Amino acid sequence: MPKSVATRPHTPLPSDNLRVVIEAVTPQVDGGRFSSKSSVGEPLIVEADIFADGHDLVAAEVRYATHGAPDEWATLPMTPLVNDRWQAEIHPAEPGWVRFEITAWIDHFGSWRRGTAAKVRAGQPVSLELEMGAALVDRAREFGRPTGADDAALAQLARALRNGDVLPLDSEPVVALMRKWADRGPVARSPVLTAAVDRERARFSSWYEVFPRSCSPVPGRHGTLQDLADQLPYIADMGFDVVYLPPIHPIGVTHRKGKNNSPTAEPGDVGSPWAIGAAAGGHTAIHPDLGTFDDFDHLVQRARALGMEIALDLAFQCSPDHPWVKEHPTWFRWRPDGTVQFAENPPKRYEDIYPLDFESGDWSDLWQALLDVAWFWIDRGVSIFRVDNPHTKPFRMWEWLIGNVRADRPDVIFLAEAFTRPKVMTQLAKRGFTQSYTYFTWRTSAWELKEYLTELTSAAGRAMVRPNFWPNTPDILPEHLQDAGRGTFMARIVLATTLTANYGIYGPAFELMERTPRAGAEEYVDNEKYELRHWDRDSPDSLAPFIARLNRIRHENPALQYDSTLLFHYCDNEQLLCYSKTPVLEAPDVANPSGPILVVVNLDPHNRQSGFLHLDLDALGIEADTPFQVHDLLSGDRYRWLGASNYVELDPWISPAHVFRVRTRVLSEQDFEYYL
Repeated sequence: MPKSVATRPHTPLPSDNLRVVIEAVTPQVDGGRFSSKSSVGEPLIVEADIFADGHDLVAAEVRYATHGAPDEWATLPMTPLVNDRWQAEIHPAEPGWVRFEITAWIDHFGSWRRGTAAKVRAGQPVSLELEMGAALVDRAREFGRPTGADDAALAQLARALRNGDVLPLDSEPVVALMRKWADRGPVARSPVLTAAVDRERARFSSWYEVFPRSCSPVPGRHGTLQDLADQLPYIADMGFDVVYLPPIHPIGVTHRKGKNNSPTAEPGDVGSPWAIGAAAGGHTAIHPDLGTFDDFDHLVQRARALGMEIALDLAFQCSPDHPWVKEHPTWFRWRPDGTVQFAENPPKRYEDIYPLDFESGDWSDLWQALLDVAWFWIDRGVSIFRVDNPHTKPFRMWEWLIGNVRADRPDVIFLAEAFTRPKVMTQLAKRGFTQSYTYFTWRTSAWELKEYLTELTSAAGRAMVRPNFWPNTPDILPEHLQDAGRGTFMARIVLATTLTANYGIYGPAFELMERTPRAGAEEYVDNEKYELRHWDRDSPDSLAPFIARLNRIRHENPALQYDSTLLFHYCDNEQLLCYSKTPVLEAPDVANPSGPILVVVNLDPHNRQSGFLHLDLDALGIEADTPFQVHDLLSGDRYRWLGASNYVELDPWISPAHVFRVRTRVLSEQDFEYYL
């Protein structure tokens, strides 16, 4: 005999008859395993595909809680975009985190309202439909149990519908009231996701790297922290807001490196600051030749008074003379001959540095000691760290260390110096690093820059990595700068300052256009990592005024303070790179001329290049038949353009770039007088 339905094997019935589907929620990283990135001053845009079977309308909202009030959940309605994609914007007000989830349900009242309105417009009878609407209102009163004015309004609404009144169909207050109190039935929920919210400087910053020991006004004399404090106005005048110092700790004597990385130090050689540790102390000490903690405190305060912050290098490695070598020998890897394994990147050898052994049996004590180092400097007023070679330390250690710091001090910024494989760089960003070094240093052609920036600034890219562009570093003098003229240095700094909101330079080497390499290498000869340097900061050839102008443009134009709106425009000459950024939060007006920024850069370091730009006028907010003005913020020149196709010409020996502010509305005579 055939089996009955009851006796056939089957899966259990679900607990409800949920009809709504929520998919493709963004931002999220690895299904919510890691936090996405956000910051104060930019909207956290939450999107998802939300839909249901049939023709009923769907309603959705975002529920969220913040670091400062973890138990207080607020709600925001979501807005449908196209093709069942929905969106809402959360505006974080403070650093920390935001936890959010999406809820969605069948909007029975909205579906009834839409269908009934269609019948009214068609002249069809709706008495039965109005009774059905009144029943929905009754259910809202029963389910939601409103009181006071809301309950009275719902009662009046039910009466009006039963009396044949169709006016409520067009009433937005009625919609809001029913959204608040209606029985939503089965509600779909997304997983709870987290976004790490950083302060504004994490999103928008200009870094300047400087060796304090080379800041002496007297050639050949070891510079001090006080000498650097005296140099801060020079750095501030260029418009930088982060002053990054390589390690300022005592430097080991054993196997100290000489000039140009010589394995043998001569008397008077100062060694590499990254060979940390000597008789005077380790990671929580200051090199005696640099000064005292009072000098450091003065430096931090002086920088703050000038609107800047001091960033320190976290280099978790030791010289052979570091106190930890004797106090914690298990933190290092010992070789069969009884010596400690020094750092190597074959064929390169770093005899003056001992790497820490993160597979040590005492790894937990080692982790705690490294966290204590970070807290030591945070307690002295440091809230920005550039982390040296983080990819050579465990990912889990960084996630733990940064998580511990940010749980109490979400304002602290960590920049990952990791010129390594892409997936490793991305993993470090996922584990908590606020900013990341990038491959910009080696991207020179238009197609390379477009491809790389499209990857970095996509929604998925921004959720994971916040790039920081460096044209040079003490470790890297890229080949394209070695035989470069002034125009190349200018073009590279324009690209760095306008393609991304975070950038940095190693100075004064960059503004003084230092470009002599060590033979056969992408490294500086007479490298400051191994010797004192004396820089002529007053050189008439210095790019300092040009850099100052660029930094001022960045601060005066909010469009350049975000990465999310970067858009490349076509040019018929591949030597010209054209791109724009538009403001995220502000609308342009005459009193605050902060509209779109349009940049054109000549990538040819030797020749004049010209071509026609083909602009995406819609993205720039420009009507096709409306003239508009572009104002070159570098030269001061103004041009009146019409339509998408416009001619440009750039000579690298004069200026390799235009940085245009675009006026997107018809200009009056008064407007022209205002800008003149």
